Amino acid sequence: MTPQARGHLAMITFSILVAGSFSLGSIVANQIAPLAITAGRFLIAALIIGMAALVTTGLPRSAAKAPWRYAVLGGLFATYFVLMFYGLKTADPVSTSAVFTLTPVMSAIAGWVLLRQVTTPRMALALTVGATGAMWVIFRADWQAFRAFQIGIGEIIFFWGCMAHAIYTPMVRKLNRGEPAVVFTFGTLVAGCVILTVVGWSDIRATDWANLPLIVWVSLLYLSFFATAASFVLVQFAALRLPSAKVMAYTYIIPTWVILWEIALGRPAPTSLVLVGVLLTVIALVLLLKSEDRPVAGAAHQSE
Repeated sequence: MTPQARGHLAMITFSILVAGSFSLGSIVANQIAPLAITAGRFLIAALIIGMAALVTTGLPRSAAKAPWRYAVLGGLFATYFVLMFYGLKTADPVSTSAVFTLTPVMSAIAGWVLLRQVTTPRMALALTVGATGAMWVIFRADWQAFRAFQIGIGEIIFFWGCMAHAIYTPMVRKLNRGEPAVVFTFGTLVAGCVILTVVGWSDIRATDWANLPLIVWVSLLYLSFFATAASFVLVQFAALRLPSAKVMAYTYIIPTWVILWEIALGRPAPTSLVLVGVLLTVIALVLLLKSEDRPVAGAAHQSE
């Protein structure tokens, strides 16, 4: 399997895991402060990734050089997660995941600014189709709501979190100095945990951790292991092998996974009109992942 293929496989797994965070997050968003649960998930995820790093690549001293890099990345991802929970207090999980599909457009812009990664015509078409599908879902296929530009406060809050996520992706490639993904992830999680603890200390202290409902602890563990630790590694692994826009392309399929999560949790499926927007995001994924160049003999390894 080529490095590019491994990057794509990592992002498929990422999309499934992240979709679960929207459904579970919406259940507990009003039962615990966003800063408190995010600090908890970063702490647990840091412990998991730290142990994984020790038994695999180790934690070389060279990885500690320029620690400001981890503060930048940790701050960006912490911002995304905190604003996600604030958004889920009022926004529907499917609608919120649709907002997340706007990140490829923002990531493509950030990728050009930070890395001069060029967006090809096919990628531009895919981003346009995907953004259209996302807006279709966000406005719930309601033309009058679109004309009035009636977007919920939860979606607006989460949009700013998605902007932080979009910047994060190209920043991984820009700031990485050869550290393995698991080591780089550990540094990012530790930095993010420190930032969240300082900023959210009052919320952390005010949380009655001993008497939280079981669903909160189940969600916290899922978010910590799958939606934080695993997704951190998967995104950083993929970002070192694929262009930023293609890494974030997998966000287009997340609303589809969220719908399946919602159905599995006993919630009603969206209307057929809303599903049209979801279909557009899937088409955008196919377009964005299609290789720009036909592989030639001896160069098949370059195909993505």
